[in-house]
Amino acid sequence: MVALDAFAFVFIAGLITALATGIGALPFFFFDSISDRGNVALWGFASGIMVSASLFGLVEEGLSEGSIWQIGVGMLAGVVLVVLAHEVLMDADVDPREYEEADFKKLLLILGVLTVHSFPEGIAVGVSFADLGLEGGTQLFGFTVPLLAVFMTVAISIHNVPEGTAISIPLRAMGVSKWRMVWWSVFSSLPQPIGAVIAFGFVRYAREFLPYGFGFAAGAMIYLVASEFIPEALDTGADLPRGGKPVLAGGMALGVVLMVPLAFI
Repeated sequence: MVALDAFAFVFIAGLITALATGIGALPFFFFDSISDRGNVALWGFASGIMVSASLFGLVEEGLSEGSIWQIGVGMLAGVVLVVLAHEVLMDADVDPREYEEADFKKLLLILGVLTVHSFPEGIAVGVSFADLGLEGGTQLFGFTVPLLAVFMTVAISIHNVPEGTAISIPLRAMGVSKWRMVWWSVFSSLPQPIGAVIAFGFVRYAREFLPYGFGFAAGAMIYLVASEFIPEALDTGADLPRGGKPVLAGGMALGVVLMVPLAFI
């Protein structure tokens, strides 16, 4: 039986990643706007972090728990679930400009769309806490925390900062107040602590599915990078030299360089 305080601890970890999204709005307290070049670099940076966390964190840990086939099946399931969720919500893409004007029904729809985008990141955090309280981790606030969990929480938190910036840009154009931009940025990641708790509970009660869980989270996040982050960056950088590809590649490289050393600490 998993203690309730363990679930609370994982929820707080997921909440930290959600709160980190609000940091992305803070530059607008000092600057009126962010250039397309800067925005493309941020998308690249977030993509590099996501891919690094997936490959050097989730996949590597999954291989220590199971076979490459189990990881592959999990990754495929993660991709399929995201694709199906997008199909269900294909006519419900939400622009952050709609946040301010949404009624309750629209907000529920927005939360559904945001869940598709941020839930996999919460799952990644929750799965990484599978060994919470077991030997081999580091002591934090009275818990023995797996190093993978620390790595994934840090990785997703850093990744969420550029996402918060991207959400804040159209809100800034609307004249939305700075603190409300912070709130809406955090709001966009609220499914993450929920996803973290659900994934943690699942892998703790069904330990044999842990390799599939690692693969699932990795597959979903890598697919989101390939299908959303990179196309969004290229669309934003369309008017930059060479379509912004060098800036995107530089941002991705920076994200990888930052995260890879953390994976081996």
